[in-house]
Amino acid sequence: MTDDVVVTGLGATTPLGGDVASTWEALLEGRSGISALTDEWASEIAVRIAGRMKVDPAELLPRAQARRMDRSQHAALVAAHQAWADAGFVGKAADNGLDPTRVAVVIGTGIGGVVSLMDQHDLMKAKGASKVSPMLIPMDMPNGPAAYVSMELGAQGGAHTPVSACASGAEAIAYGLDLINLDRADVVIVGGTEACIHSLTITGFAQMRAMSTRNDEPERASRPFDKGRDGFVLGEGSGVLIIERRSSAEARGRRPYAVLGGAAITSDANHITAPDQAGQIRAMRTAISRAGLAPTDIVHVNAHATSTPTGDIGETLAIIEAVGPHPVVTGTKSMTGHLLGAAGAIESIFSVLAIHHDIVPPTINLEDPDDDLRVDVPSHGARHMSVPAVLNNSFGFGGHNAALVFTKP
Repeated sequence: MTDDVVVTGLGATTPLGGDVASTWEALLEGRSGISALTDEWASEIAVRIAGRMKVDPAELLPRAQARRMDRSQHAALVAAHQAWADAGFVGKAADNGLDPTRVAVVIGTGIGGVVSLMDQHDLMKAKGASKVSPMLIPMDMPNGPAAYVSMELGAQGGAHTPVSACASGAEAIAYGLDLINLDRADVVIVGGTEACIHSLTITGFAQMRAMSTRNDEPERASRPFDKGRDGFVLGEGSGVLIIERRSSAEARGRRPYAVLGGAAITSDANHITAPDQAGQIRAMRTAISRAGLAPTDIVHVNAHATSTPTGDIGETLAIIEAVGPHPVVTGTKSMTGHLLGAAGAIESIFSVLAIHHDIVPPTINLEDPDDDLRVDVPSHGARHMSVPAVLNNSFGFGGHNAALVFTKP
C-alpha cells in the first residue's frame, strides 16, 4: 500500500455557520447564507446583497490580537485552529512531537486585506496621515493569513500564499500535496480565506456585469445552472484542511476523512476574464490521472459553478468532455455565495464530507434548468449515495484552473 496523503482535520467559518458542523448541516438542508447588506454604503451601489460570515471571527479571538489584523486573517486563524484541533493536535507543532521545520502552511487568497486598506485610506483622508494604523501593511498583505497561522501553530516549514483569484484556495491544497510528495513537509495546513465585502470591490465586479442584481431576493440570487442566473453573489469566510501521510495519521490513531489523491493546475494563456474549456479539461484529466483513477471512477463533481450566464454551462460541457456525463454535479455556491480565494478550500471540505458521509449536497434555486444542462444536478435535497471519489473544480480570472481529486481512505 502506498503512503497516501490524507485529510485528518477540517476547519471553516462561512456564511452558513461558524464551524464545519453547522456549515455542513445548513448545506444539506439547502439553506442560503445570502442576505441583504444593511451597511449605509450599500444603499449607494447597484448590488446590495452578499454572504457575510454567520459568526464574526473577531469575536473568537483575543480583542487585542483581532484589532491588529484584517478580517480575512481573523477567518483564517479561526478555521486553522478548528482544523488543527480536529486533526488531534494541541498548542504548537512542537508540543505534539512534530518537527516544526517539517510543518508547513499554504493559505491562498484572491485579494487579501483590501477592506483594511480602504478603511485606512478613508481614515487618512478624513483625519490625516498620523491616524493611519502602524499595522496597515501587515493587515493588507495577502501573505498575512498564512504568516499568522504559521506563527500561531509554530509551523516553520514554510508559509506560502497562492494568489490566483478564485483558484487560490484549491491551488493551496495542490501546493500542500506537492510539499508532502516532494518530502519537504510531513504535515501541511492548507486552505484559503477571503473577506472583501466592500463597496469598491462589489462595484468593480458589478461594473463587469459579473454579479447578480437580485437585491429583492437575496436567498434566491445565487442560482447555478438555472436559466434565470444573472451573476455570482460575493461571500466571505475561510476553509482549512490538515493533510499528512497516512502512516503518520495511523501512528497517531487518527482515522482520515479522505485521501487527497491528485491535483492539477493549468493556465489558459487566453483571456484575463473569459474561461477556456481546454484548460479546464486538462486540469480535470490530469488530476484524475495523478490520483491513479479513470474518469469513470469519479461519481461526484463539486463544480466551480458561480452562477454566471456563460461560466456554468461551459464548465458542465468541460466536465462531460473530461470525465463523462455520469457524475452527479453540484453547485454549492448556490448557498454560500462565491468566496473567491476561499472557495476552493471550502468546497474541498464539502467534497471530503461528501465522501465521508456518502451524501451529495443539493444545488438550491435550480428552478428552471438551462436547456443545455446535460449533467445530473440534485435540486430537491441532498442525495444519499455511495461517494468513493470526488472531483473539485476551481477556476479564476487570469485563466487559472485547479482541479483536486479526493477518494475514500
